[in-house]
Amino acid sequence: MAERRRCPECGSSALVEDSHYAQQQLVCASCGCVLSEGLLTTTYTDEEHLREVAYSHSTGQKEQLSRCLQRGIRRVQDLCKVLQLPTVFEETAVSYFQRALQHPSFHMVSVEKKELLGGCCVFVTCRQHNWPLTMGTICSLLYAKQELFAGVFLSLQKELGLSVPALSLADLVKTHLNSFQLFQHAANVPAPFVEDKEKMVTRTMQLVELASETWLVTGRHPVPIVTAAAFLSWQSLQPAARLSCTLARFCKLAAVDLPPPAHLRLKELLEILLRMASQLAWLRVFKLDKKTVVKHIGDLLQHRIFLLRNAFCLEEEEQQQCAVGLGEGSQGKGSLGKSSPDEGSPDKGSPGESAPGEGSPGEGPPGKVSPSSPLQAVPGKGCPSEGEHQRGGGRRPLLPPCLIHPRKRLRTAPPSALDAAITGDEHISDSEIEQYLRGPEEIRAFRKVKAWP
Repeated sequence: MAERRRCPECGSSALVEDSHYAQQQLVCASCGCVLSEGLLTTTYTDEEHLREVAYSHSTGQKEQLSRCLQRGIRRVQDLCKVLQLPTVFEETAVSYFQRALQHPSFHMVSVEKKELLGGCCVFVTCRQHNWPLTMGTICSLLYAKQELFAGVFLSLQKELGLSVPALSLADLVKTHLNSFQLFQHAANVPAPFVEDKEKMVTRTMQLVELASETWLVTGRHPVPIVTAAAFLSWQSLQPAARLSCTLARFCKLAAVDLPPPAHLRLKELLEILLRMASQLAWLRVFKLDKKTVVKHIGDLLQHRIFLLRNAFCLEEEEQQQCAVGLGEGSQGKGSLGKSSPDEGSPDKGSPGESAPGEGSPGEGPPGKVSPSSPLQAVPGKGCPSEGEHQRGGGRRPLLPPCLIHPRKRLRTAPPSALDAAITGDEHISDSEIEQYLRGPEEIRAFRKVKAWP
């Protein structure tokens, strides 16, 4: 009589057959150890070749996710839930995060950068789906520095070859203004400072479009421009109670950060508005400055196209006016080439000449002609003078601010005559010597021509 089979774990002989997923298994009733298991077919390839696979090998997922990957996926999912993103966004961001961790460039990065990697994946996903999300929002949620986040974002975009479209200004304005706390009554916000959200968004959009048309947006970070435009639109809706409020206090009341360049963008916007106000008929009787012009922003934006056309001119038109002015000055001053300080006073009958004592304030004494007199003789014709540009009366080309106010460059001293003279004893640097040495390719070509061994 054959000996009854026992459990190898506990030695019990209470063995029963259990049906699991339609497969017979021999299981110990005392400790639950599986002594034998049936066979089942799992994959399409196995079914095609009629091969049976044991149940323990049927799952196909032997590898386990690392702790870093699990934490990163959980962080991405939590971030998507906080931002209330659709499920499709969450799946795309998780797939980007898995691809990034498998890339060799992100294997040896710091833990801080790996934590920001999930936020970068969410940011890329939102940009690709045209979902209005700013980098500052992600950084505030992750408590991260924007410089470090931008570096990780650029690395992710480069290594994975992702195409990230830019966010439109309209979406950026709406997203940025959503974080303002001026649209509802609060303890720290006075009642005159509370504003309707729709009105403020509409006027801010118009000011941002004006900044875009006047070269204030090109090559600049958009958030300072949006902040300055929001401040002006907020002031213009109720100027009587808000003109005394500064930009710093406005940002503090709105509970948003004040970007450092916002003061410069505000100054540039006010200069554009002042120049436009100088072309509006019913505003010429007022002496407008940077504070009082805010009261008339509604009228200026209503006639924006007409005022911009009158306040500025194209560069080609300005060059033509300058050419006309120079031509008229040269014709009117045809006899100036004959006059000199030693020849006495010029002829009174010549056209364009003024009698002694009747010269313009910019010219010298009678009988003497300053070098700049041909351009100053016709200030009303041709190019407007610099004084008119500063007062806002003359038209100037609509150019970017970097061309109107260029940065000062250090002037290098011109070489003297002794330095420019060549004596033959000058020092020869190594780089100059290398120019006369043959390279490896030249040596091989020379040996081939000479048939050297």
